[in-house]
Amino acid sequence: MNRRDFLSTGVAASIAAPLLGAVRSEQFEAASQVLDKATSGGQVSAAVLHVVRKEQSFSKHFGAAKSSDAMFLLGSISKPICVTALMVLFDQGQFRLEDPAKKFLPTFTGDGRERITIRDLMTHVSGLPDQLPENDVLRRSHADLNEFVEKAIRTPLVFEPGTRYGYSSMAILLATHVAELISGTNIRDLVAKTVLSPLGMQHSAQGLGRFQLSDFVPCQTEFAAPEAGAGDPTAKEWDWNSVYWRGLGAPWGGTHASAADVSRFLEEFLHEQGRVLKPETARMMVRNHNAAELTPRGLGFNVGAAAGSRGCSEETFGHTGSTGTLAWADRSKEAICVILTSLPGRAVDPHPRDLAGAAVVSALK
Repeated sequence: MNRRDFLSTGVAASIAAPLLGAVRSEQFEAASQVLDKATSGGQVSAAVLHVVRKEQSFSKHFGAAKSSDAMFLLGSISKPICVTALMVLFDQGQFRLEDPAKKFLPTFTGDGRERITIRDLMTHVSGLPDQLPENDVLRRSHADLNEFVEKAIRTPLVFEPGTRYGYSSMAILLATHVAELISGTNIRDLVAKTVLSPLGMQHSAQGLGRFQLSDFVPCQTEFAAPEAGAGDPTAKEWDWNSVYWRGLGAPWGGTHASAADVSRFLEEFLHEQGRVLKPETARMMVRNHNAAELTPRGLGFNVGAAAGSRGCSEETFGHTGSTGTLAWADRSKEAICVILTSLPGRAVDPHPRDLAGAAVVSALK
């Protein structure tokens, strides 16, 4: 049986730990059963559940996850983490949200690109595609991030900037490349210095960091997204589990972290702690920046009820990852939920992460 860790703070909480632990274990039993069944039945290889409410937290690991500190490839949960590194520079007065991307990317011109702002890149209204047409070619050749940037700057826009919402990993790439240009630091080191280290995220890295490939939970790549190899045996040198991809540190999907570390990241915004960002900047990142007729988005974050599990309030912010991950914070519940799995998000519907997340919301009522 997998161990359960119940963490509490304060002397009184420590004294009452045995009783509280039993209550919390029972409270999240339904969510735990979803992940236990999924892993014991072989559908999911590994998973971790981590829930925080006020000063109490509950963690449990499942299947091949060796502990609650197991590190997963986050997929698109990487986006708000990397955008936060950019927003540290915003706090320093290094750029404005209304600045055209062209100010920092001189060749980003033509077809309306001159009108695309840094804010547009972070809120998915730039018109850039999600993935590049040359994605597979670039990954097969083990292209570095600068090569992706060069292609993204020139790739055709999908729609006129600002007129539609279109989820775009390449827009996040260009936004975070601006952070690299301003800081003179690559995104892997910048995220480590400005986000992971200040928040005490010791089981996290942008790319490999100080870890080895074997330190991370493998993805079930036979169910991967097409742009990640989709189980193609010829893609093993560039798929989600390859040394190349794990080390690249792609700002749209290359962060590794434990569930508790992702929770520490979300706490910076839920409680506006000021460890990384000014409270007003943290608050700004998790509010909607898009026009009323467009899909709501914060800066790097998904926001609103759709950002969380079924039953979350409009005061929710977070993100999912195509690698099988889910993370959200709901202000109305003063709660954080992180569910990391090895089963890609599009592998099955409903996905166990979604069923477990809905059970967490029910338990928090």
